[in-house]
Amino acid sequence: MKDFKGKLFVFSAPSGSGKTTIVRHLLKQKKFNLEFSISATSREPRGFEKDGEDYYFIDLKDFKNKIKSDEFLEWEEVYRDNFYGTLKSEVERIWALKKHVIFDIDVVGGLRIKKKFPNETLSVFVKPPSVDELKIRLKKRKTESEEKINMRIAKASVELATAPQFDKIIKNYDLHVALEEAEELMSAFLELEKEPKTNS
Repeated sequence: MKDFKGKLFVFSAPSGSGKTTIVRHLLKQKKFNLEFSISATSREPRGFEKDGEDYYFIDLKDFKNKIKSDEFLEWEEVYRDNFYGTLKSEVERIWALKKHVIFDIDVVGGLRIKKKFPNETLSVFVKPPSVDELKIRLKKRKTESEEKINMRIAKASVELATAPQFDKIIKNYDLHVALEEAEELMSAFLELEKEPKTNS
């Protein structure tokens, strides 16, 4: 990881908080020069997910071998035999493009990245309006069973307690406001000039 050493932007939150929507919005802003860090997972693809685009899908045995050979920047067994992680090669790939890295990642992984790169990382926790609202959002997705949704909700309560460990917290009660706040945090961290607001 030499030559260009970019910044790392970590966005973490419980499932359904809206962090993916925020990250996608930021990726479209050319001024930030961002590239998305694709996570690796041992789970099967869901729906229209593509390998190398949504995730790097690695079978369980391979994933465990990569852990042993220290190929991950961070990894976690989120559910039994269901691993997620960030390959070191992924950050190297993005820095080789002379871009900054943005992560849409669970709270444990996000905090581990911050710990490894304390000065280069801005860690942001996206807070949902409430746990009840989270449940409504997850049900609307219609991608998981009631049992899996309940597991996510139980996990969300634990994750919400980690919010103070992040550099910044965005309360996603109003998406438009949350997006503006995210842009401001990014600009400040990258020390970008503020664009003058035009009167429309």
